[in-house]
Parts: sequence; structure tokens; C-alpha cells
Amino acid sequence: MGEPPPGPPGPPGDAGSPAPPESPARPPTPAPEAAAAPAPPSGRFSPDGFWWWDGASWRPAYSQDRLWRWNGQTWVPAAGPPAGSGGGSGAAIWLTIGLFAAVVLFVAIVVVVLLLTMGNQIGNVFANVVSALTSNPTPSP
Repeated sequence: MGEPPPGPPGPPGDAGSPAPPESPARPPTPAPEAAAAPAPPSGRFSPDGFWWWDGASWRPAYSQDRLWRWNGQTWVPAAGPPAGSGGGSGAAIWLTIGLFAAVVLFVAIVVVVLLLTMGNQIGNVFANVVSALTSNPTPSP
């Protein structure tokens, strides 16, 4: 964007005009080593550790049977799951149990609050239902 495209090959200036005289030759000054950018590594692992970037594409870092792991240079026996792979099914089970317990506790609290605040009204409803079921209505003519 900011740089103009490179010019055509050949000496600078117009094709019909002679080239300007060259400046006296000076030996090039070596670039300081601190200014040189280090070459990026040719490969790296994904954040989850399951993939390896080889410079062109992502490759699996574990074999299909998970017995071998790529360390960036060669395949080595896999000692365990990659770092940061999470808890797996054990964490999901405990999370489900905890969520179920929280829902049960919430429902129990709501029921207790309803019974304490509306207990007399609920008792009246049941009393009316019982009296209606046990009464003998007189048939109308």
C-alpha cells in the first residue's frame, strides 16, 4: 500500500538518456546483529497441543491411536494427554451432578417459601375441596 511498485529492470533514468555517474564505491557496512530479526520457528503447536504447524499446514501432533506424539522433530511415545486438554468426562459428570443439586436446592427453597407465605390459603383450598367431596347435595327439581 505505502510502497510504490518496483521499477522496470535496467539502469535508472530514461532509456534514451545516459545513466548518471556512479558515486565512488564504498564497502557496504555490515548490519548490526541486534537489528536483524530472528527467523520465526518453522513449526509450532496449537494452543490445545493436538496440532503442529509445519510452515505450510496444520498436521496432527498425535497418532490416531494416541500412542505416539510429534515433538517437532520426530515421533516419540506419548506419556499422556497433551497439557491443557481439560478434565474430560469426569469433569462433565461432576458438573452435571452439581447442576442437578443446585436445581433441587432452588426448588426446595421455592417450595418452603410458598408454603410459609401461602400455607393458610392452601389449607383453605384443600378444606373446601374435601367439604365439597363429602357433602350430600340435594337434587334440584
